[in-house]
Amino acid sequence: MSEPIVLTENEIYERMVATILDHRLPPGTKLIEDRLATAFGVSRTRIRPVLVRLANEQIVTLTPNRGATVAQPTEAEAREVFEVRRMIESTLITRFVTKASADDIAVLSQCIAQEEKARQAGDMRRAIRLSGDFHLHIANTAQHQTLGRILRELVSRTSLILMTYGTNVHPQYDASRCGCQEHRALLDAIRLRDAREAARLMGEHLAQLESQLQFSQDDADVPDLLSLFGAESASATEL
Repeated sequence: MSEPIVLTENEIYERMVATILDHRLPPGTKLIEDRLATAFGVSRTRIRPVLVRLANEQIVTLTPNRGATVAQPTEAEAREVFEVRRMIESTLITRFVTKASADDIAVLSQCIAQEEKARQAGDMRRAIRLSGDFHLHIANTAQHQTLGRILRELVSRTSLILMTYGTNVHPQYDASRCGCQEHRALLDAIRLRDAREAARLMGEHLAQLESQLQFSQDDADVPDLLSLFGAESASATEL
């Protein structure tokens, strides 16, 4: 019988990030240290640094005497995120146009195709993650470390914002209204190496996403941390 695998702090972090950004832990969910420790099969002292790291990245909110919760952006914070993204992504896409290879452009096309399939299947959580991947690939290829680092944090925040306030997270949402068409328009401008048009379309795309937010939402069901992460830990042990 093989020995159970003990997860490292980084592995716990990666699993929690994936679970939050895949929206299996809704914004506002309380993250109880004891239950997380039991779920991952580690001590509370291994959980605390992970929560601090997530808080530094604004994925989790730490409140004195109240513990940790999945971050729940306010309306003001949501609008600030989109404002900053419009500021920096015009620069990133301009750099992308000048640096991108045919393979880089093919990756964007693949992101769009996968996002469209996810939306058609009604998997809005996966679609939002793939949409973020589209923007992050542009940032990575643009090779601007400072703006790329900022955007990675903003994309995580945007994912939470869209799942909290977005109108396109429900399966009945009309896929023809999604950002896929806007991404395809961006891709066309990139293929033409038209940096000015690509920057303009990027600004319009982000403004359109922001315009679809609705700041009055029903409360989401709160998942059980032990069943959520305990199942994942058991799967990891079997590998």
